[in-house]
Amino acid sequence: MATRDITTDDRRTQASRPKVTHREETKASFLTTEFWAMIGVIAAILVAAAQADNFDAPRAWTLVAAVAIGYMVSRGLAKSGSDHRDRDDER
Repeated sequence: MATRDITTDDRRTQASRPKVTHREETKASFLTTEFWAMIGVIAAILVAAAQADNFDAPRAWTLVAAVAIGYMVSRGLAKSGSDHRDRDDER
């Protein structure tokens, strides 16, 4: 009866190898729809302020600041409660 060499047993090496999990809060901000919507809205506000006679610069920059603050708050809420996990399960 032949004995099995423990050092070359594939099942034991696979079982003892720890699985690696990379944890990030959420995906990158420039990959979200909200980011591109914010960029579009800011561009539209600035173009409208440049073209319209009754839309002055202080009001335009106040709206741009409000849009940016809204985006930052929404990103903070998105990051506070969810996890984006990248598991290393290649086998």
